Amino acid sequence: MLYIRSLAFNAAFYLNLIVQMIFWTPYYFLSPRHRAWYVPKFWSRSSMWLMKWIAGTDTDITGQENLPDGPYILAPKHQSFWDTIAFLPYIRDPLYILKRELRWIPFFGWYIMKMRMIPVDRGKRSKALKAVIERTRAEMYENNRQLIIYPEGTRRPPGAEPAYKWGIVELYAELNLPVVPVAHQAGLWWPRRKFLRHPGIIRARFLPPIPPGLDKEEFQRRLVAETEAACDAYLVEAANLHDGPPLPETARKRLAELNAAAQPRAG
Repeated sequence: MLYIRSLAFNAAFYLNLIVQMIFWTPYYFLSPRHRAWYVPKFWSRSSMWLMKWIAGTDTDITGQENLPDGPYILAPKHQSFWDTIAFLPYIRDPLYILKRELRWIPFFGWYIMKMRMIPVDRGKRSKALKAVIERTRAEMYENNRQLIIYPEGTRRPPGAEPAYKWGIVELYAELNLPVVPVAHQAGLWWPRRKFLRHPGIIRARFLPPIPPGLDKEEFQRRLVAETEAACDAYLVEAANLHDGPPLPETARKRLAELNAAAQPRAG
């Protein structure tokens, strides 16, 4: 049944994407950018609805009270395709820094350009970073936008050792804005590089914002510590479920480390 429901959801998910892109195209491209955001946000909600009713995987996202009113940086844990779409409905005017090549994809690239995302040329690292920061600052301060960036850069399995990149530290220092970490363990229910969607509830939380103005090393220490502590709590909760998802080796190893740390020391 797991395989059947997972296959059915994946088929419905991509069909939903294609149908909505076609159906909403006139509205999307003729509307002002702020109004056009209704389309991807509606697609996100409908995808979560399909996942719940077909795959049996629900979502529970909390901590909305921690989202600032103005521009800020959202820093989600990156484990799954789920965390690239699930938070869209909660963000007023999201902004992404993307590979410039994505703009060349027919149709999809047009959608990106409509939302004025920030393209980056990865072949010109230092020069590109400076230009990206300047354009990002203008978009966020002038248009009151919220930057979404994944601190580890690429998807990592649940429980894996943290691998936070320095890029978010530079953005934090240059933009002088609060950073909202986001904790979850979505990779247990929607694993990376697999088609299976395990039934259950994906829990996520917007954590209290880290204020601007901290020393770079202090900011990175807080970002890693606060995000990973909340993710560890979700991992322990998932491991204690009687009908929870299967745990990958990285998750089992992390649980063993947490159990060892919790044991009273002799002497």
